[in-house]
Amino acid sequence: MAKPFSRPQKFLWRTQFLLFFLTAAYLMAGSLLLLQRSRVVLQQGSRGTSGNQALPATEMFSPAGDTETRLVQNPHLIPKLIVNMDMLQEPRTDQKYGPRWLISRNSELRQLRRRWFLRFVNEQEPMQGAGDKVPKHTRENKGTYIGCFDDDPREKMMKGAVFYDLRKMTISHCQEACAERSYTYAGLEYGAECYCGNKLPVTVAKQEECNNECKGEKGTVCGGVNRLSVYRVEESWSGPKQRRHAIYRGCFRAPENVTNILPAVLIHSNLTVEMCSGFCSKKEFPLAVLRGSQCHCGFPTIHFPLRNNSDKSLCIPSQNTSSAAEKSKGKDYWLVYQTPVQDTRCTDRRFLPTKSKAFVALSSFPGAGNTWARHLIEHATGFYTGSYYFDGTLYNKGFKGEKDHWRSRRTVCVKTHESGKKEIEMFDSAILLIRNPYKSLVAEFNRKCAGHLGYATDRNWKSKEWPEFVNSYASWWASHVLDWLKYGKSLLVVHYEDLKQALIPKLKEMVEFMNITVTEDRLLCVENNRDGNFKRSGPRPKAFEPFTTEMKDLINQYIVTVDKALKERNFVGLPKEYLPR
Repeated sequence: MAKPFSRPQKFLWRTQFLLFFLTAAYLMAGSLLLLQRSRVVLQQGSRGTSGNQALPATEMFSPAGDTETRLVQNPHLIPKLIVNMDMLQEPRTDQKYGPRWLISRNSELRQLRRRWFLRFVNEQEPMQGAGDKVPKHTRENKGTYIGCFDDDPREKMMKGAVFYDLRKMTISHCQEACAERSYTYAGLEYGAECYCGNKLPVTVAKQEECNNECKGEKGTVCGGVNRLSVYRVEESWSGPKQRRHAIYRGCFRAPENVTNILPAVLIHSNLTVEMCSGFCSKKEFPLAVLRGSQCHCGFPTIHFPLRNNSDKSLCIPSQNTSSAAEKSKGKDYWLVYQTPVQDTRCTDRRFLPTKSKAFVALSSFPGAGNTWARHLIEHATGFYTGSYYFDGTLYNKGFKGEKDHWRSRRTVCVKTHESGKKEIEMFDSAILLIRNPYKSLVAEFNRKCAGHLGYATDRNWKSKEWPEFVNSYASWWASHVLDWLKYGKSLLVVHYEDLKQALIPKLKEMVEFMNITVTEDRLLCVENNRDGNFKRSGPRPKAFEPFTTEMKDLINQYIVTVDKALKERNFVGLPKEYLPR
């Protein structure tokens, strides 16, 4: 009975064996083809790359900051972007694979891929070898190259106007910034850091030790590891930014021991504000103090805190007065100006040496001044702040805690805009920063349309996006505060307007809440650098009322609700300027 079925069984067994053999052969052929293609790509890369492999590799991965910034600004892109991340990290130089790789239903993602693809293709072009020729220190940069110097942190000479740009730093950019602040020298380090000063570093280093390429300009050198490429800045700088002028701080009573508190002195019969400010800038002091023919320079200290501003008329007799009574009246009052020089006593920052015991949140609605508050906290404490998000723009401007994992506990506090029970209860305590919703909505809309430092255009305000934005974000402003009041374990409520008006008392309260002790002089330094690098620049739009009557009715309801909730929790209610208008 089994014989009739023997032939079909043998046929089926042979067919299975044949299918297995064909499948194995197909996989082997595909593997060999992939190996052949990868070998071709490697050969092309070896022909077009110099012996120094670090430079193209760094440039290749530098767009990551752009991607992560885009993710923060538009979280809806995250799923599609993650799916295609493997393809983005392994682009091919063969042109025939380009069109298929660039296909995407999402136009924004397609443009992002195309930009990365073109950048990768450009990087495959033959680059100048590091061993063949030293990269240029200057192309069309104004100023004279001085040399390569050792940057010893114990003997740091160039510590004025310190700032970072980890993606777009160029020699010209650094020189412009230093010239704008009246410094003589500009020094670049690590390819992305800029330092200004009026004194050269002590130790000269070997020229080849300054070998880091500038992040924003290929073929140029921006220092090295603990090495500064130093340039002398031309006095007649003709760049787009003009030299800053002295800012009038007020009329203040002179300290008792003037020589010790304001050590640098200039006496001139025809003394002017510009002359005194220039003298103090050269001495790297942020304050210029005038009285008659005397000019003194120094820092704001506990002995000269620049509080209790007096009427300017008391300082006028110190200049061009003939009456003895007027001279006697004004002899104790001086005119005080802030020079373009940065107060560097509070610019040093680092991560916490040990993990923080308390996990503190710096929570706010978007547009409520969270970045500004982080600037104040970092300079007051000397430690970085973290972030629940990764914002490449902030990281590139020196907020190095952006790149650190938000749960590392190496930062004094963590920025968050999140609300909801789960997200709030992760933190041991929180500083809840609240700002007028009208101001917050405008600030956040400006950021969404023009970035951290720009302004939305008239077209943006007149578009359908603005009323839709108000309808969705106004309720978020209220729910954010209400959720933190409900689920927050330990809260310090800070109103943005109070922080601006009484900066030192409020900042001191915030720092003490985080169990950190700071000196009074450091707080005064923070007040001297209160704006930081994140004050909106460019032409301010003309005064107009972006809120309609319907919008105001909606926002005013939320204001009343939040004010009532704060008082029920024994917190101070919202400032009067918030209340319905």
